[in-house]
Amino acid sequence: MTAAPDSGAAMSHWFTDARFGLFVHFGLYSAAARHEWVRNYERLTDAEYQQYFDHFDPDRFDAGAIVAAAKAAGMGYVVLTTKHHEGFALWDSALTDYSSQVACGRDLVREFVDAARVAGLRVGLYHSLIDWHHPDFTVDWVHPLRDDPAGEALNEGRDMARYREFLHGQVRELLTGYGPIDYLFYDFTYPETKQGWRGKGPEDWGAEALLAMCRELQPDMLINDRLGIPADFVTPEQYQPTQPLERDGVPQVWEACQTMNGSWGYHRDNVDHKPAVLLAQMLADSVSMDGNMLLNIGPDGRGAITPHDAATLAELGEWMDLHRDAVVGCGHAPFSPPREGVYTLRGNRLYLHLHAWPLGFVHLPELAGKVSYARLLNDGSWLRTSVSDPSQQASHMTPAGEAEGTLTVHLPVQRPDVLIPVIELTLA
Repeated sequence: MTAAPDSGAAMSHWFTDARFGLFVHFGLYSAAARHEWVRNYERLTDAEYQQYFDHFDPDRFDAGAIVAAAKAAGMGYVVLTTKHHEGFALWDSALTDYSSQVACGRDLVREFVDAARVAGLRVGLYHSLIDWHHPDFTVDWVHPLRDDPAGEALNEGRDMARYREFLHGQVRELLTGYGPIDYLFYDFTYPETKQGWRGKGPEDWGAEALLAMCRELQPDMLINDRLGIPADFVTPEQYQPTQPLERDGVPQVWEACQTMNGSWGYHRDNVDHKPAVLLAQMLADSVSMDGNMLLNIGPDGRGAITPHDAATLAELGEWMDLHRDAVVGCGHAPFSPPREGVYTLRGNRLYLHLHAWPLGFVHLPELAGKVSYARLLNDGSWLRTSVSDPSQQASHMTPAGEAEGTLTVHLPVQRPDVLIPVIELTLA
């Protein structure tokens, strides 16, 4: 992988072992209930957005319950938004009054970090590089005020140097006030010019100095790539890579960031939910390509996990309870999978995740003579295997046409009643 000197890359084994994590997006936008980018989409001013601060009351935000749901779903780490683009801090920041401590008297980051540690999960923090509330953060093409008639005059008096000092100061608070942090997700760099406005890149964040401070304060912490400079892992968002990721021939540690319904923050009227079976397939696909999946929930305006998200996590947890061995500690396999699914590999165990259930047989190229035992992972039941002889004429009732070296696994007609059936193959 590509990484900065003295990075946390050496500690990434826990990350690539866990494979599955929970993202939690919560903030003032949760009460607005119409996407975490509501300020951007609706061009809301500070005054128009203030009502969500004035009425912020997360009385049902239970960090212990959130972390317990993640652990029951088979996840190994949890990541909380400490501050999203709106600029609202979920901790007791000495650098701003725009915080949960001021709004409701609670340090939600503290509650979350403590709960994760009690549960034995790795602690991750998300932190936005963007801050639409801060008076020195200059207006650009993603800023809510970009269409204001005042135009470029809006940036008169704004000073990104002062904002950088604030940004670094808040990160320092998070990395010195909450004990060891395992993972930091920055969001995000956008240097392009659009609509006449220049975006922001590494120089705007003071990215090199910010990364160096992170390495100094939390040397074992993994950091993502969204500062705009190389770090420890890359973060494809809302799409699934179809092969292991490389850059200049170097394998990358990566994590697919995915939502339940296309929105990160609570969006009351968005019911375009991904079914649990699709999410399980996306997880298997990620691991099969040497990647992780970070699945998001957006607690509602009172801080509770929505009933839909809770039910989906529970479904995934039932599957992970039976199929954990095919995900945790697994990675890419050096074999071509059959058309019905994907492989994951851990040691001498090869796992075939069957996205489609075939009639009677599944044919596995390259594996003849390489498998000593096959079973369904959900119940441990043995599966018969055979190798066809291409030199022999097959009858109309016998599998035929398979290339030499193909192993055939014989399957029951009835598909196991799980999200994804998995065949465990012990390699000889």
